[in-house]
Amino acid sequence: MIAIYIAYQFYQSNNFNGFIKSEAKLNISEFKRDKEVKYSDTSSYKITSNEFNDAMFSKEIKVEKNTPYKVTCMIKTKGVEADRNASSIGAQISISDTVERSVAISGDSDWQEIEFIFNSKNRETVDIAFRLGGTGGYAKGEVWFSDFKIEEGLREEDSNWKFACLIFENTNVIIDNQEINIQVTNTDITDIKNTIERFENSCNQLSEGKMTADCDIYEIQEPITSLSYDDEFAYYVAPEDIEEQIKDIINQNNYDHIFAVVRLGNEEHEDDIEIRDWIGLGGMDYYGIGFSNIRLPNNSKSYIYKYDSRVNQFPEEVFLHEFLHSLERTAEEYGYTTPALHDYKEYGYENEYLIGQRQWYKDYMNQEIYTSNGYVGLPNEIYTLKPAKKSNFEYAYELEVYTEPQNIIEEIRGIFKNLFTNIELIIAKI
Repeated sequence: MIAIYIAYQFYQSNNFNGFIKSEAKLNISEFKRDKEVKYSDTSSYKITSNEFNDAMFSKEIKVEKNTPYKVTCMIKTKGVEADRNASSIGAQISISDTVERSVAISGDSDWQEIEFIFNSKNRETVDIAFRLGGTGGYAKGEVWFSDFKIEEGLREEDSNWKFACLIFENTNVIIDNQEINIQVTNTDITDIKNTIERFENSCNQLSEGKMTADCDIYEIQEPITSLSYDDEFAYYVAPEDIEEQIKDIINQNNYDHIFAVVRLGNEEHEDDIEIRDWIGLGGMDYYGIGFSNIRLPNNSKSYIYKYDSRVNQFPEEVFLHEFLHSLERTAEEYGYTTPALHDYKEYGYENEYLIGQRQWYKDYMNQEIYTSNGYVGLPNEIYTLKPAKKSNFEYAYELEVYTEPQNIIEEIRGIFKNLFTNIELIIAKI
């Protein structure tokens, strides 16, 4: 009887109810079921990393294509720290082998709920991970996960896109031990507001009514204090650089795309911040929401965001271009084949005086780019393939994926159920 009891206690500490344990650095982290530190009646799932690692419990689940999902759990942390200064590293929920994730918790924290919202896009299965670490980084410390829940929401069918346009009035960063302070001007703000209004109109006109745009403008006084760096583009603003300034704005609304408008130089200090030939950067995302940089020119006399019938009749071009990069990426993620947004010359288009690439964008948005094999461009349905957000879960229902066994009989049944489920997933991939 003693042997059976010991075996059962070992089983309770090491039965992970179908979750797979994995770590980037093998044999560094410890995984266990903790019946002492727990949020509810069932044992919690604990990861301990005394050294920096990327460790996770994960389970592959079936999903419907183009459907919003929300995963939640209770989480408790002790001494969690990242190996680098990044808000994306810590205790979190994510889809393994992707950059899709929830917020990352660090330090010491008592039990709290975190959520992860994502769209399945063109996928039929996703591997949901409860993780201590992150993509591109490692963490150490202790984390407990409990009370897992996944809900399926309702996708939106409308084509009205809601944009957050965030104008950062101050950039205050230290680069190469030099403090740099840059401010936008009142003229900058006026120009951007006028350009955003034109962007709203152009989205409707150039798409021939396939989409509409509704932009909210925020003037943010709290300065940008960190910048990201890339070998190709040099310095830029990543979502992590401004998360503290924008998280409340984004969390309290249901935005489909974010523009971060910044100034990174001026006439007096043109070489203070290294920039490599970009005025806009797109294709990024903030928790699944498209995210674009719009950089104000260093020269205050520039007409890039000013309408003038003799100089620039399409000042909204940079905004439209970067938004289309997000649609381009979405189309790819849903399995569509579209022309690369930068390849306009290969299809016979030119960067025209006064209106830039306006005709190219119009044909691109309406699948009217002529080729010998027919017309190509963005598919019409792209305008309803918007990111998942809180509003998708007003009428959600819970999936029976993370049900915990309540006794030994249910635990045994769960073992066989998970075994058969894994076999089905393996067969489906063959």
